[in-house]
Amino acid sequence: MNKKKAKGVQGDGSKTIARNKRARFEYHIEERIEAGLSLEGWEVKSLRESRVQFADSYVLLKDNEAFLFGCRIDPLPTASKHIIPDPVRTRKLLLHRREIDRLTGLVERKGFTVIPVSMYWSRGKVKVEIGTARGKKAHDKRADQKDRDWSRQKARIMKHG
Repeated sequence: MNKKKAKGVQGDGSKTIARNKRARFEYHIEERIEAGLSLEGWEVKSLRESRVQFADSYVLLKDNEAFLFGCRIDPLPTASKHIIPDPVRTRKLLLHRREIDRLTGLVERKGFTVIPVSMYWSRGKVKVEIGTARGKKAHDKRADQKDRDWSRQKARIMKHG
């Protein structure tokens, strides 16, 4: 019996396009917000093939708008020759005015940074999960590394006795 795939689900069954693994290592993420992303047609096709890198990207709040900088979406080799694709162009994030105002207040008054955490499909549209974050100190990073190593060792001990 053949089952149809849900719309927007990739071949491996995951709706996640990409994750910013560096974000958890470099920052304490306080709050997460879902934002839409303004894209061109060739970018959507490239995202379906997971041709995106956004480990070094960040969100800039300017003139009551939010923009995603540093996100690289590589065009497919079969992209149209009528357009000139720019892989690292600035993309607009689609947020409500109230959300932008709140994020601007957090950044300007409390010293938070706004970073993208993950990119995924939601009902056929690309969404970016952005997080308000504070930078980690060196000792915080060492503690996280130590905890990860210990959990790995525990798993090995439990598996092999």
